[in-house]
Amino acid sequence: MISNTTLSKNINVSFEFFPPKNKESIESLWANIKRLEPLDPKFISVTYGAGGSTRNNTHSLVKEIKQKTSLTPAAHLTCIGTSKAEIESIAEDYWNSGIKHIVALRGDERENKTKNKFSDFTYATDLIKVLKKKFDFEITVSAYPEMHPDSSSINQEYDILKKKIDLGASKAITQFFFDVNSYLDFIDGAVKRGINIPIIPGILPVTNCKRTMEFAKKMNCKMPKSLLDMFVGLDSDPQTRKLVATTIVYEQCRKLLDRKVKDFHFYTLNRADLSFAICHILGIRTLKDEN
Repeated sequence: MISNTTLSKNINVSFEFFPPKNKESIESLWANIKRLEPLDPKFISVTYGAGGSTRNNTHSLVKEIKQKTSLTPAAHLTCIGTSKAEIESIAEDYWNSGIKHIVALRGDERENKTKNKFSDFTYATDLIKVLKKKFDFEITVSAYPEMHPDSSSINQEYDILKKKIDLGASKAITQFFFDVNSYLDFIDGAVKRGINIPIIPGILPVTNCKRTMEFAKKMNCKMPKSLLDMFVGLDSDPQTRKLVATTIVYEQCRKLLDRKVKDFHFYTLNRADLSFAICHILGIRTLKDEN
């Protein structure tokens, strides 16, 4: 057994939030950010919506986090459907605001929109080139242990990741997964191919099983039947769902810890309670807890 004290010294966490779409969500979002702040995460990331639909909200939130908290924010930046001039303007604004960590992504097209005819970008690698030429940002990229839906093979995944690294990416965060072996196999394959940047597992606490199933199918992420069975009959029982979700994620993290993984990125869905509880179980303590 590993003691909580040992775990707290060896585990690094980061958290992902998305910008609120209306005023009613703002108060809740800040309460959740403040809830996780005492855990001293390595960084917190803020997403874009599909097609950059929450772009302005993302920019505002990232800069507010930088100004109002002790946290280090990382801004998601997607490039599909965007001009080079727009990206350079955003990059300059971030850099001058002290935001120097970018999660560089291709992004998805908005639904019911024509093909991105006026975009200067096709891939995330195009975005990385522009960002690194403009400023020396810390660049984090995505990785897909179970293959991106647009990929034809796992070798293509490694080739793309290697190209991102060659252009300046210093770490990657994976798409969420539930089969720990898929992540471990992906890491083994990366090492064999000379890919040696940190590839941080993306961890998703399941609060809405039906919605997670839909998204998992879209993103080519397998959900084991044993996991699905745990949520049967809990559609109208949110408290029990939370307990089950906490158990599942803890077991996932424990297996990863057994394989010497020490960095975890939590997709919070703007709800801090599960992520906070899991971090506490893993031994990550706030100063208040220690006192």
